[in-house]
Amino acid sequence: DQGALQTGQGQSCGELQIRDAKTDKTVYCVSLSSSEEDKEIRKKQVRPLFRHFRRIDACLQPREAFRGSDEIFCRVYTPDHSYVTIRSRLSCRVGEILALVREKLQYSEDQPTQPGNLLLVAVTSAGEKTAFRPSDEAVFTTLGVNTHLFACEPSELESLLPLPEEIHWSPGDSKLHDMSAEEVATQLVVFDWELFSCVHEVEFVCYVFHGEQARWRPLNLELVLQRCSEVQHWVATEILQCQSLPKRVQLLRKFIKIAALCKQQQDLLSFLAVVLGLDNPAVSRLRLTWEGLPGKFRKQFQQFESIADPSRNHKSYRDLMGSLRPPLIPFTPLLLKGETDTHTLYTIHTHKVAEMVRSIRRYRSSQLALDAEPSPSHLQTKAYIRQLQVIDNQNLLFEMSCKMEPKDM
Repeated sequence: DQGALQTGQGQSCGELQIRDAKTDKTVYCVSLSSSEEDKEIRKKQVRPLFRHFRRIDACLQPREAFRGSDEIFCRVYTPDHSYVTIRSRLSCRVGEILALVREKLQYSEDQPTQPGNLLLVAVTSAGEKTAFRPSDEAVFTTLGVNTHLFACEPSELESLLPLPEEIHWSPGDSKLHDMSAEEVATQLVVFDWELFSCVHEVEFVCYVFHGEQARWRPLNLELVLQRCSEVQHWVATEILQCQSLPKRVQLLRKFIKIAALCKQQQDLLSFLAVVLGLDNPAVSRLRLTWEGLPGKFRKQFQQFESIADPSRNHKSYRDLMGSLRPPLIPFTPLLLKGETDTHTLYTIHTHKVAEMVRSIRRYRSSQLALDAEPSPSHLQTKAYIRQLQVIDNQNLLFEMSCKMEPKDM
C-alpha cells in the first residue's frame, strides 16, 4: 500500500491526514488549528534556541515547543570568530538570515569594509563545512551539537575554522564528582520528558514521510534527536577529560548507575544514550579503566549492552518497551528507524505510521511525576544537565583516549 499525505501549512492551521491508497480510508487525521490568543502570545515570544545561544536563566525554564513562527536569538560568526547576534524566526530562509547579518555588519565598528556577497555556512567541530542555499529554511535546528553558523564571502569559505574552544581541550576534574547519580538521573529524565512532550504527532509523521526534504521542518523532533547525540558525547567527554585513573573508574561507575536510574524511571532515551556513550570506541578501549570496575558493575553494564544490541531488529529493546507502562520516553531514533528502514519513503505502509502515532500517544497518556526532593544543589545540577559541554569530534576523542592510555600500557 502507498499512503497519501496531505498537510496544512504547519502546526498553526489546516489538517493532516494519512489515507490508505487502496481503500481511500483515513488512517490518521489531526487538526492543526490553534486559537488566536495562542498566536498573539507566540508573536511576542523571543527566546534563545536550544544549545546554539546559551543563557542560564532561559535554560532553567521548562522547555516549551518551538514553532516556525517563533522568534529566537542566534549567533552567526564571521571568519575571524567575531559574531553578530540576530533575531529571527525559526522558519526563516537563509536569504533572510544573511540580510539580517549584512545589516548588522554594516554598523559594526570591527568591520573594515562593507560586506559583499555572503554565504551562510555550517562549520562542525571537525572542520566540515556545509554551505546553505538562499532558499533553505529553518536551518537552526539542523545544526549538530558543536556546529556553528558562519557568514562569509565565497573567497573565505575554505579558510573557515571551528571555534578555538571546539578544537582544544584541557584535562580537569568533572563537575559530576560533586553530584549524586540520583540527582543527575532525575534532571536527565525531567528534561527528556519536556523535550519529548514538545514534539507534535505531526512532526513524527512528516519526518517519516519526508525526512530532511520536508518543506515544514519537524523542529522539536530534530532537537530530541540531537539530544540523543549530545548525551552520548557528554559521557565520552567527561570520562576522557579525567586524567586520574581512580576518578575515571568512579565516573564509569557513576554513569552505569545513572543509566540504571534512567531505565528504572522509564527514560529509554537517556538510558540508551549513556550506554552508547560508554560503548564509544574511544571509551571502550580504556583497558585499565574498565579493569578497575567492580564485577557487579561490569555484569550490570553487560546487561545494558544486551538491551542496546541491534540484532533481530533490536528485539531486546522492543521487548523491554513492550513490558513498560506509560509514561515513558522511547529512544527516539529507534522509534523512527522502524518506520523509515522497512520500506522506501514512497511505499511505506500507512498503517505502521498510524501504529507509531498510537504508540506515541500511549507513551504520553499520563504525566511524568517524580517525587525527588530538591536539594541545595538542585539548580546547579539542572543547569549543568540542560547545557552540557561536549566534544563531538570523534578524532579528537580518540586522540585524547590514546594519550590517556597508550596502546602499549
